[in-house]
Amino acid sequence: MLPPIASNFVAAEDPSGALSHVETLNGDGISGILNLLGEHYDDPSAAAADADAYVDLIEAIDDANLDCCVSVKPSQIGLDIGDDVFQTHLERIVDAGVEHDVFVWIDMEDYTTTDVTLDAFERHAHETDGNVGVCVQANLKRTREDVERLADVPGKVRFVKGAYDEPSSVAYKQKARVNEAYRELLAFAFEAFDDGIAVGSHDPEIVEYVEGLSEAHDTPFEFQLLMGVREGAQHDLAAEYEVYQYVPYGGKWFSYFYRRVRERKENALFALRAVVGS
Repeated sequence: MLPPIASNFVAAEDPSGALSHVETLNGDGISGILNLLGEHYDDPSAAAADADAYVDLIEAIDDANLDCCVSVKPSQIGLDIGDDVFQTHLERIVDAGVEHDVFVWIDMEDYTTTDVTLDAFERHAHETDGNVGVCVQANLKRTREDVERLADVPGKVRFVKGAYDEPSSVAYKQKARVNEAYRELLAFAFEAFDDGIAVGSHDPEIVEYVEGLSEAHDTPFEFQLLMGVREGAQHDLAAEYEVYQYVPYGGKWFSYFYRRVRERKENALFALRAVVGS
């Protein structure tokens, strides 16, 4: 059972609870991105089961007529087992997304998965006329070149700062340098992209920066924000912009909740306030 302290960051253990959360979000003008928790499987049956779950989830989103998409991790659907396993399961999920008009995001994991993830995104983006998206991380030194490569690819690109502890040979380690790279990437995207920009940041300074970019450019964009983090700000932004909330669910909630609390002490306070009702 999902304990109250974790329910601020994780919608439910079952898909019906997650779908109900998205229905509430939609009523408040916020779209949903559902993510079934799980990663780094070395058991083919586990990867296949989660791929099946995503196909079922996509059908359920369509049946419920929700404003919602899904986001899947490559290592969750077999990348650690073999590239062929990952590709097979991803194709099933993307095909279901096309059939049911549900957008599919491919999450980005550590730097060793970047090439295979971007290659998969490009292929499916062209095959589906843009019904898939991918995440890029500003802390990786290669990302500017990757983003230039993706500028003319249909689909969407989610820009985040990056949460993985990567080696200094491939990543910026100083927070200020990552922030600088993030701003540079966003500025380039607003100039070079026709659409498909997703801003994944709760940083108020970044939000303000993006608002300035949006005034200078006509490029369509959206904010993507985590469940349980600055939700008041999410509702405020939704009054003016397209906002998606990233909504995790599933039985493997503990490691995700633990990461959220470790990232920022404020997250623990948010969760505690939700429990005590203050």
